[in-house]
Amino acid sequence: MFTTRPTLQGTFGMVSSTHWLASQSAMAVLEGGGNAFDAAVAAGFVLHVVEPHLNGPGGEVPIVFAAADGGGRVQVLCGQGPAPAGATVDHYRSLGLDLVPGTGPVSAAVPGAFDAWMVLLRDHGTKSLAEVLDYAIGYAERGHPLLPQVTRTVETVRELFETEWTGSAELYLPAPQPGALFRNPALAATWRRLLAETAGLPREAAIEAARRIWREGFIGEAILESAARPALDSSGRRHASTLTGDDLAGYRAGYEEPAVHEWNGWEVCKAGGWSQGPAFLQQLALLPHGLAYDAPEYRHTLIEGTKLAMADREAWYGDAGPGGAAGSVPLSDLLSREYNDQRRELIGDTASYELRPGSPGGRKPVLPELPAGDASAGPGTGEPTVSVDGLTTRPSGGTRGDTCHLDVVDRWGNMVAATPSGGWLQSNPVIPALGFPLGTRLQMTWLQPGLPNSLTPGRRPRTTLSPSLARREGEPVLAFGTPGGDQQDQWSLHFFLAVALGGLTLQAAIDEPNWHTDSFPSSFHPRTTEPGSVTVESRAGEAAFAELRRRGHLVTVGDAWSEGRLCTVARDPRTGVLSAAANPRGMQGYAVGR
Repeated sequence: MFTTRPTLQGTFGMVSSTHWLASQSAMAVLEGGGNAFDAAVAAGFVLHVVEPHLNGPGGEVPIVFAAADGGGRVQVLCGQGPAPAGATVDHYRSLGLDLVPGTGPVSAAVPGAFDAWMVLLRDHGTKSLAEVLDYAIGYAERGHPLLPQVTRTVETVRELFETEWTGSAELYLPAPQPGALFRNPALAATWRRLLAETAGLPREAAIEAARRIWREGFIGEAILESAARPALDSSGRRHASTLTGDDLAGYRAGYEEPAVHEWNGWEVCKAGGWSQGPAFLQQLALLPHGLAYDAPEYRHTLIEGTKLAMADREAWYGDAGPGGAAGSVPLSDLLSREYNDQRRELIGDTASYELRPGSPGGRKPVLPELPAGDASAGPGTGEPTVSVDGLTTRPSGGTRGDTCHLDVVDRWGNMVAATPSGGWLQSNPVIPALGFPLGTRLQMTWLQPGLPNSLTPGRRPRTTLSPSLARREGEPVLAFGTPGGDQQDQWSLHFFLAVALGGLTLQAAIDEPNWHTDSFPSSFHPRTTEPGSVTVESRAGEAAFAELRRRGHLVTVGDAWSEGRLCTVARDPRTGVLSAAANPRGMQGYAVGR
């Protein structure tokens, strides 16, 4: 079977990420004696440099991993910061807002990515802080060939930078040409000063000192100064963040047990109900017994299952943190056989245009008051809703689907899947002293009290970021994930089923024509929905389009290679053979290994 690239195989180590420089940097760490955790941290910081339109140090990252000495145990390390103490519904309503804007300081949660990477390095890595930061510093200081997507993003928001976000203009304007060496001297200087202030300390002490500097030292001070400065956002007005020194000082990335579902001999592990990760598990639980891979009804069945899972996401998912009005997410009921047997009966022969949450354990669902959609941007118009590189940016800086992903497995059996995101160059002003902006994840909360995902101080916004790790017979065997916002747990599910149900190799599964639906509220401002919509890659063919249209789906035919940016690594516990594959879409993801 022809594939765009080979499925890599070896026994030493494998890396797959959304940028070749991050993949090769991680591989260099493995070659230097580091383990998968060292390699993942190094790659994560390189992604901040080379994909600044998709992630940054001021963003967030959920990490799902298994340590070789953990007996097959999978853990989640949450690098998603909560809403600041001052981020109340009343405060945002007092500003005249009905939705949290998609851009600007007012949309910033407490940044979580940096602390999560530091905790992972401290607890599971072997390399020093200087060793893992060396690659990112090098690319920021000496330059890296700029991606065309970065240039396009900067051009889209050029007027905003010129007239309002002048710190961003200093770094990114005039827009550098694709392929030109691009430098971020402020970011390089930030990490060099961090290393200077932690020099001479033992490995773990240096990492702990770096965490304190991020919260309370020169980095924290610069973050707070920038956050307090009102900036134009997608509401058309200027607002400041509610972020304070207490918010920064009080944040710690933490470990959690994963949400797990057993299916057909596999155990898939995801982040909990503060993420959309369990929607992947619900879609698995909804699959009818005996569904054949790529049967005529295959896409229709998965699309309708997605709609049911995402309706439950809206009604039930959210962080049950301090002051949580909704209590804990009822995952045991949502994933129970009885519940999914009942829900499966709702999957008919034709497409549903309704948002139909269930009643797990007899609970009554409550949905947000949805904003009206933009009919001009509706489905079936012949234009894909997500571009070939997974990036959609508006002139205001508003963004959907912008993320990175990386997976690493080493010769000892350590396995990591991480989905870094947020802190996008186009969505918040660059902090001139640091070389990066804050994130905008609060846009995923609602300004309607009493919902699982209502904006609430101390609670994490429900994130779309959704790395995956799967086990067989209790052994971690597969790590995977993709950028793509609400599409992440659609595209990654289709990949997983191509492997687990269709028997395809990793690369063949990534290369398969992919699709997604927007038939539920978007997690991104302005939170629109497109009932009945399906966007399918043109390579799926006219027969597939005709079958979906016959069943009532509103089909948009997207570009041939436009759906998904998957990465994956795997390990066979019986033989020790490691594998990896990466997405050809967007022409920047790469897998390396030996």
